Amino acid sequence: MLSRARITIYGVVQGVGFRYFTLRIARKLGLVGYVQNLTNGSVEIMVEGEKRTILKLIEEVRIGPPGASVENLKITWETPKGDYKDFLILR
Repeated sequence: MLSRARITIYGVVQGVGFRYFTLRIARKLGLVGYVQNLTNGSVEIMVEGEKRTILKLIEEVRIGPPGASVENLKITWETPKGDYKDFLILR
């Protein structure tokens, strides 16, 4: 069943390759959506795919790439819309 999650990651998550780390894992898992830096220093992920696969992505981003320090994650489950065909870095 298709699911959609908005994940906001707080901590030392900008300037450490977090978006590219997320892109690589999301594409490997076959997920679609985007990742972007937010102006408040956090990173936002919007992702669609099977819920169990999204949960695998969440496990990975809780750890993050070397140099990152994840302090908190906020996960909001939303109704899937089928808006995405690929996983991209927006900004």
